[in-house]
Amino acid sequence: MNIHEQYNDIKSRLPEHVQLVAVSKTHPASAIQEVYDLGQRIFGENKVQEMTEKSPLLPKDIQWHIIGHLQTNKVKYIAGFVDTIQSVDSEKLIREIDKEAAKHSRIIKVLLQVKIAEEESKFGLEPEQAKEIFRKYINGDFTNIEITGLMGMATFTEDQDQVKNEFLILKHLFDELNKLKPLQTLSMGMSDDFPLAIECGANSIRVGSAIFGRRDYSK
Repeated sequence: MNIHEQYNDIKSRLPEHVQLVAVSKTHPASAIQEVYDLGQRIFGENKVQEMTEKSPLLPKDIQWHIIGHLQTNKVKYIAGFVDTIQSVDSEKLIREIDKEAAKHSRIIKVLLQVKIAEEESKFGLEPEQAKEIFRKYINGDFTNIEITGLMGMATFTEDQDQVKNEFLILKHLFDELNKLKPLQTLSMGMSDDFPLAIECGANSIRVGSAIFGRRDYSK
């Protein structure tokens, strides 16, 4: 299938309430434009450099999401236009986002990334750390950001029971925080596991290769 067919296939499988973030990392602006022309407006990038290179070449109404690990010294390059930072994995980072957002007189939406996978390579807050940051947010810290939800990545494994259990850990935390202050977004699930993620309560998924095809990391 081509990009057009693959995108339409994914969209046809999603319930109406589930947001699709089309993950365009390593793919050219022309591929993003093709998916944009099909109606997609939310695109995710892993790296700041890719986002800042592609953004000027594409329509201004694209909602850009950073979904990869974000270093504090890179926040300033995207603070003027990024819609959502999904990968907030430390209080230091959220304070930097808040500071840079203030410089642009903006409110930047963020998701707290929670570590639910067993893999050491995965980033994320421990659940108690996420709760502590959320409490500070409710109490008035971080006035130029809006915590809209949680994000997590499950372990890369064939064991579907393990993946399901990890997704449910995040859903439980989402429900717990949602009682303190309403949240909008539970972002979990990617090309290989998004149907299970939706089954476990995800209302936002991050899909790249199933839309754009295999990534070329040589570029």
